[in-house]
Formats: sequence, C-alpha cells, structure tokens
Amino acid sequence: MGIDVAGTAYTHAQRQQYRDKVRQNLDVFEQMLAQSSFDFEHPLTGMEMELNLVDESYQPRMTNAEVLERIADPGFQTELGQYNMELNVNPRPMRGDAAIELENDLRRSLNRANALANETGAHIVAIGILPTVMPEHCHTEWLSAKVRYAALNEAMCNARGEDMFIDIEGASGECVAMYADSIAPETACTSVQLHLQVAPHEFAAHWNAAQALAGLQLAIGANSPYLFGKQLWHETRIELFRQATDTRSIELKNQGVPPRVFFGKRWITSIFDLFEENLRYFPALLLEMSDEDPVATLAAGEAPDLSELRLHNGTVYRWNRPVYDVFEGTPHLRVENRVLPAGPSVIDTMANSAFYYGVLRVLAQEDRPIWTKMSFAAAEQNFRTCARRGIDAQVCWPGFREVSAVELVLRHLLPMAHEGLEQLGVSTAVRDRYLGVIEARCAARVNGASWQIAAVQRLEDFGMDRATALQRMLELYVKAMHTNEPVHTWPLP
Repeated sequence: MGIDVAGTAYTHAQRQQYRDKVRQNLDVFEQMLAQSSFDFEHPLTGMEMELNLVDESYQPRMTNAEVLERIADPGFQTELGQYNMELNVNPRPMRGDAAIELENDLRRSLNRANALANETGAHIVAIGILPTVMPEHCHTEWLSAKVRYAALNEAMCNARGEDMFIDIEGASGECVAMYADSIAPETACTSVQLHLQVAPHEFAAHWNAAQALAGLQLAIGANSPYLFGKQLWHETRIELFRQATDTRSIELKNQGVPPRVFFGKRWITSIFDLFEENLRYFPALLLEMSDEDPVATLAAGEAPDLSELRLHNGTVYRWNRPVYDVFEGTPHLRVENRVLPAGPSVIDTMANSAFYYGVLRVLAQEDRPIWTKMSFAAAEQNFRTCARRGIDAQVCWPGFREVSAVELVLRHLLPMAHEGLEQLGVSTAVRDRYLGVIEARCAARVNGASWQIAAVQRLEDFGMDRATALQRMLELYVKAMHTNEPVHTWPLP
C-alpha cells in the first residue's frame, strides 16, 4: 500500500474500466509466467519494520510527520496512524555474515532515528500493539495525512456500509467489544514484513511452506497481548487486523465471503492462483488507472508495470502475500511474509527472520512436501491457535499429531532451520547467534507476549491498576528494547 492515489471518489464507469484493466493485467501476467525471464539468479531478502511513537508518558504521540521531517531519511516512511512509522530495509543477499551486518545497520538506523525523535519529544517503540493505545486514539482524525489513507478508509467504510465491529475475547475472559466508524483501529497493528525473492516455478512451494509455518512463527514470536487495556490473544494483532478491515456485511459473512485479511482457501500450484483468487473474491477499493498498455509493453519485449493488478493486490491482506515487481526493467516475484509483530528487540527480529528463512528453505524443497501431508484447514487452525495461545500453543503437525509448539520447534524445526540456512550459504556465526536465541526463547518459554503479561501481572500484584501497570511495563520494555538483548533475558519488575 505504498502506492499513492489521486482521489477518493469513482464513477460506475471508472469501476468497470478498472475491473477490465485488472483482468487484462492478469492475462498479461499469465503470459509472462509462461514466456518471460524473471530475475532470480541471485535471490534477495528484504524487510519492513513498522514502529510506534510515544511521548514522555508512553502514550501514543501523533507526530509522525514532524518526526519524519526531523529524521530526513527516505528509509523511514509514514504509516496509517499518526503515531506510526515504517522502516524499509534495502534488499540484500543472505550469504555469509550479511545478517549480522543487517542487525548492526538496523540498530544504527533506529538509534539515530530515536535520538532525532527525542528532540521532538517522541520515542520510538517496536511492538506488535502499543499497550497504551486506547479507543480515543483510534479515530479518523488520527490517520496520517496522506490521500491514500483517506481513500482507503472511505472505500472500506463504503464497502461495508456500516460501522466496523471489533469483538475479541481472550483466554482470561477479558474482552473488547466496540464499534468503530473508520479503519483507525488498524493503526494499533504494527508488524515486520519479510520478503523473499523466488523463481516463478518455485513460488507455489515457498508460499505453501510459508502458510504451513505461519502458526509456528506466531507461537515463538507473539508480541501483542494487550488492546485497549485488556489482555486478549498473545498475538491480538492477527484478529484485530482482520476485524478492523472487514468490508463484509453480516449477510456476506453468512454467505462465506472471505475477509480482506485472508489466510487463504487452499494450497496452490502457481502464483497465478493467488492473483486470480484476488480478482474473483475481492472488489477493487482504490481505482487508480495508468496509461500503460501492458499487452503492447510485453510485445515490445519490456516488462509491464501491471500497476492496477499490483494496487489491487495491495488491498488484499494475505498473511503471505504474492508480490510482482519490476526493478531496472526486470520483473521478479516475492513472497511477502506479514505474520510477525514488530519487536521486541532487533536481535529478536533477526532471530525470527533467520528461523523463517531457514525452515522455509527446507520445507519448500522436501521430496514429499508438508502440504501433501497436512490439510490446509489444519494449517489455518494452527495459525489461529498460535495467535491465541502464543508460546503455550499446541499444534497439529505431520508425524507428531498434536504437539506443543515449543517441543516441535526444539525437536524438529530448529535443526531444519540450521540446515536451510547452511544451504543458503549463511555463516555458522549467524546461525548460532540467531537460532540460539530461538532455542533459548523456547527453553525459557518466554517471548514478547509472555514477558508483557508476566510484567503486568507482577506490577498489578504490587497494587497498580491496569492502566498504570501497562504504562510502567511499556517504560521497562522500551529500556530493555534499546539494550538489544533478547526478550527471554529481560528482567521482570
């Protein structure tokens, strides 16, 4: 959704023209998959990290425009809410010690950005849901001042035709039930997106593997247990994002129409399946038309932008999203993994990404792949169970039946991650550093979510009310985050 748009209102004719253009884009894309050369000789990885801004009292600070002006770095961009930002990392290979270099680069960038944000009275926080966000922070007036955000909000609200209903209950019995007149509650969801460039003939295997792995990513990486002062799911962001962008009326839900935040319906055989499914299930929200004739562009031997197809894809929020892009005239494909929350520390983020890339490599190349042994429904159930229960989740996995997520990671997936990273040419130092964090996190049964819950419970036991405990917990979280020590080593209050 980084593509700018020019307007928020569209005629019936524009809607028909846009639908026709997306269909044309899809036809051209199908031809490209059969005929064109895609860049995959030296596959690259990329990362996007969403961030929050807080004030001296650790409340949301609605000043991203001011902070970004002060930072003056094109790698930092606006996000949906005025207390949100995003850090984009340039694509790079994984071989050797590249991950350690990336960790150092990330830490330097964040340290510099935070120092400049401090000059404006703001602090940067990497966390899945900011614990001090309350309903009053989630109104349309606090959306970032970009036309595309206003257009997206208007389109989603018009498509639904009624207020969004947020209804989430945690295992503790605490719940949030409220109506929202805009998509502003989505601003509470901040994530890390991991990109992997893949060859067209290998895309389906990587996407299927990523879907199977998504639940385990949440189990070990959950970091969003609080919303509007309530303790809900360990990764509440998963359900909040789904509900805050749900354009379906009750009648469409009853008919089985999928939400725009979408796990998927089935294992795939080609990336084409996903783009075709987008067009079949999801009406366009933003209707920006380019002047490109993709048929003529392809016939001329050039790679078309397919901007309408890409824009439409950007408004379907799959947890593993297909990406088509063109760089310096050469097209390429990526799997965009959107499962993980932001934080807790940079080393935790790097550990989560190393685990993902390593396991994905092996799962995608198995002679008898996991998606031939596991139903798609089981993968989705694992995903939702791990979002609810985090590091305490039980999952279903071929060869193990029902097993704790921690046991599965320690006994089966961590060795797989080591093997996959070794195949990718990643150094021993990188594998030991980051996969060692995952191993220790599982052994301690502590991730960002469980640390937050334990810290708040400890503070409440000291006599603090929930709001004060959340504020104090976040203060401790931010201090620990800047040490760049992994979350399982953080002290409790």
